[in-house]
Amino acid sequence: MNTHTILGQEMLERAGGLLGQVGPLVRSCHEHWDGSGYPDRLVGEEIPLVARIVCACDAWSAMTTDRSYRRALSREAAEAELRNCARTQFDPAVVDALLKVL
Repeated sequence: MNTHTILGQEMLERAGGLLGQVGPLVRSCHEHWDGSGYPDRLVGEEIPLVARIVCACDAWSAMTTDRSYRRALSREAAEAELRNCARTQFDPAVVDALLKVL
């Protein structure tokens, strides 16, 4: 499971061009602000900004849409979860910006 970002990067790099340039961002989209993510255990601003944004947006989408195993969380519950995980899983500045545009 924790290698899918590496495999994604490798596939994109083989495709080349613009897709190849996106590979490192795909690799980093499961890194966590506190270094507990994967695959490289990057910390804070070592994680590319675009990957930090994708991580928070992906979490928001996952929390606020119905899944086969659970109903979507309310907007309030999802917002609380993002705020709760700011400074651990998510870049706090990205969380603030995301919640402002939502």
